[in-house]
Amino acid sequence: MAVPLHRLDQDRHQRPKPLAANPVGRFRDDDQCLAGGISRSEADYEAVLAEVERLWGAKSGTPDGDRLDVLATLIDAYEAEHYPIDPPDPIETIKFRMDQQGLTRKDLEPIIGTRTRVAEVLKRKRGLSIDMIRRLHERLGISADVPIRPSRSDIAA
Repeated sequence: MAVPLHRLDQDRHQRPKPLAANPVGRFRDDDQCLAGGISRSEADYEAVLAEVERLWGAKSGTPDGDRLDVLATLIDAYEAEHYPIDPPDPIETIKFRMDQQGLTRKDLEPIIGTRTRVAEVLKRKRGLSIDMIRRLHERLGISADVPIRPSRSDIAA
């Protein structure tokens, strides 16, 4: 179970630092504070990253380890809001996996269908069926939630 940040400071017998030296803003109680932790400023975010780097490798269950867990959770929330990652494009994912495994279009025929169908799918002229998605998942290990998304050309249309 994670220990609240204010408890970590009490356990370490530290007094709250002034806000400028307080990278996680844990004693701020205003609307600028994200999830009760990282301020919405990039400077506070950078300070929290530096604190995580300092705590990296701390043993789980120790005050430093608990603090590291809390900070990692706050960083994850901040990054999800400020630096969202676009989901991968289904066709680019298939091409990437082909490249990783040294596959050719011919190798996709048992998964997608005829040579023509493989070409249509890779050129974004035909969508993937549920059966194709299942086979891509089973045979190439592509997570089923990736190819079920619309490809970039579908979104632009």
